[in-house]
Amino acid sequence: MSAVYDHLVTTLTGKFEIPADTVRPEASYDDLGLDSLAVVELFLTLQEEWAVPLDDSEATGTLTVGETVDLVEKLKTGA
Repeated sequence: MSAVYDHLVTTLTGKFEIPADTVRPEASYDDLGLDSLAVVELFLTLQEEWAVPLDDSEATGTLTVGETVDLVEKLKTGA
């Protein structure tokens, strides 16, 4: 996949101790066992690391890994 996806997987497995084999583009944060506070923390981490203005209101458990990658990539390119 993309560098953003790879980095997101690294963040989820390292910081949040999510098993790498469970992280898939279609997996939601609920599926991965992250509660709402953890998803907001993930968004804050991604904002700092990628210097993108992620909207915390979008940080929900139903958001998927793939949707997060798309969101970050769109913000990075200014699209």
